[in-house]
Amino acid sequence: MPANSPRSNPRNSSRNGPRNNASESVRHPIGRVLSLVPAFHSLTTYSGSYFRRDLIAGLTVAAVAVPQAMAYASIFGMPVELGLYTAIVMTAVGALFASSKQLINGPTNAISIAMLSALAFVPAEERVSAAILMAALIGIIQTGITLLRLGDLSRFISHAVVVGFTVGASILLVLDQLKNVFGFKAQGGHHDHFLTRFYLTMTQGGPVHWPTLYVAIGTVIVALLVRRISKALGWRLPELLLAIVAAGLATWWLDLGSPRWGVKLVENIPRSLPTFQAPDWDWVLVRELAPSALAIALLGLLEAIAMAKSIALKTRQKLDINQQCLSEGLANLAGSFFRCFPGSGSLTRSYINYQAGAATEWSGIFAAGAVALTVLLFAPLAQYIPRAALSGVLMLTAIRMTDPEALRYHFKATRFDALIVTATALAAIVVSVEFCILVGVLLSFMFYVPKAARIEVSQLTVTKQGNVRERLENDPQCDRVRIENFEGELFFGASPAFEEALERIEEETLTPSAVGLSKASQPSSALSDQQSAVQAALPAAVVILRLRYVRNWDAVCLHVLHDFIERMQAAGHVVLLSGVRDEAYKSFKNVGIVAEIGEERVFREVPELWSSTFKAIQYAYAHLGEHRCAQCPRAAGPIQPADDWSFMI
Repeated sequence: MPANSPRSNPRNSSRNGPRNNASESVRHPIGRVLSLVPAFHSLTTYSGSYFRRDLIAGLTVAAVAVPQAMAYASIFGMPVELGLYTAIVMTAVGALFASSKQLINGPTNAISIAMLSALAFVPAEERVSAAILMAALIGIIQTGITLLRLGDLSRFISHAVVVGFTVGASILLVLDQLKNVFGFKAQGGHHDHFLTRFYLTMTQGGPVHWPTLYVAIGTVIVALLVRRISKALGWRLPELLLAIVAAGLATWWLDLGSPRWGVKLVENIPRSLPTFQAPDWDWVLVRELAPSALAIALLGLLEAIAMAKSIALKTRQKLDINQQCLSEGLANLAGSFFRCFPGSGSLTRSYINYQAGAATEWSGIFAAGAVALTVLLFAPLAQYIPRAALSGVLMLTAIRMTDPEALRYHFKATRFDALIVTATALAAIVVSVEFCILVGVLLSFMFYVPKAARIEVSQLTVTKQGNVRERLENDPQCDRVRIENFEGELFFGASPAFEEALERIEEETLTPSAVGLSKASQPSSALSDQQSAVQAALPAAVVILRLRYVRNWDAVCLHVLHDFIERMQAAGHVVLLSGVRDEAYKSFKNVGIVAEIGEERVFREVPELWSSTFKAIQYAYAHLGEHRCAQCPRAAGPIQPADDWSFMI
């Protein structure tokens, strides 16, 4: 367990506590508030140690949030103060309601790029109001997803997607910051692909600016030295914050921002805080923005959930995904009333928050407060922070984001996991970071659905010792009683395999070999006549379908089973269903299968192992009477009760 995460999760602890106390807490008004606002719940176990960790992490995040917020606002033509407003309001509201203790909400690169495309048709003079309206729409959509509890669907996303996303995003972050480290001038436009902009910048961005490079390297060295000293002394020093402060002091002392040295500094920060102002609701514009709002809302949720899961893997925190979706929706919705544009969980600031030692959600609230204080009080001092210093911190954070052990584990586990990790990481670089998660999810479903659609079918046999077990190749084939065991998920994807298995059972039940006739020695016409004569002379065969380990029936597979039963009964055979679970029985009754087959031939699942199958076998032999195959273990003597039958698994 990393030292910068509390081992116990207060929310999880309350769930595992005494039932009476938990229910009392939920019924109490204060308990309901605490369950709705996780940050308030964290206060029940808050300590001075947590406060120090959260405060240091919040200040460290704020040092990065200020320049990032301004940069992300400029991507799609927003005033820089709107980026700062978003970093204050969204971060604070998101932290209050978040399930993740380290995730930081606010303006992000991916959402800003998506907004650039979404607002391309909006005139420049209307773009600010349109961006604020988009925040409201996205907040409403995300809150609606939470109320419908659709956030739980994220559990079907393979963890390999999260690992691949982290690797790809880390590489992207390093590549994106190289221009600031080397002092290159960014080339290419926002509409150009990232790799195109990166190539143009690396080849045409100008010569290396050595003072800028030295600042970046020096910042990383200071951070590493402080980290080593912290470990040696057993202290918890804010290595990243101290590294940025050291870079700022060096810039002030040596006047690195002067024309002589030419180190680029953070831009001047305007001294103003967000004020309440409802978004301008234009229904015509709402209809035009709605499709983009839906896409960006889903993108924001996927990004936030992926990052929250990635950090939770390191902290071992159990996440409430619906609560996390609620925090995203409320953060965007609340931000729209304070002149904020849309945002999501920030990749860089969340990992900086984690690396800086954040213990609870209050680190995000402290970060928002620090940004507000920076805007009001320290705007003149913040301008001494070199961009190269921030880039050095971001690159160090990106390297630490990737977990080599988790990466090796997924590559060793299965080819499926290795392929998902690789494809997701490459998609982040080659396609875009905002769509790499969608690529990973799509591949996950492409691999998962065929696996989920598989059904296992095995034939059972009754041995001479009276054991019921899986039939081996050398076991004699009974031509009167056939027992087939099915296992799997019988939804529409499995219907072809299910239908094929039933057709094989039907064909083999009706073959001449079932009554001791040789296909090779009989002409087809004679075979047909002789088969009909023998079949007419013998009682009907009994087919037992054991369905205990079959789950999730749907209409398609129910229809396939219904048709099979009708065909078998039309041919004069008896079909018995054993191990039928309550949910399956209800579906069988609703669609008419129980009425078709007869209530007495449906053997429902009971707690005793295999008991319903034994009852079905007993019914089968009682139905056959003395007409049994030569290999029947009960060929002589009366039919014994089901309790006398033994079994073998």
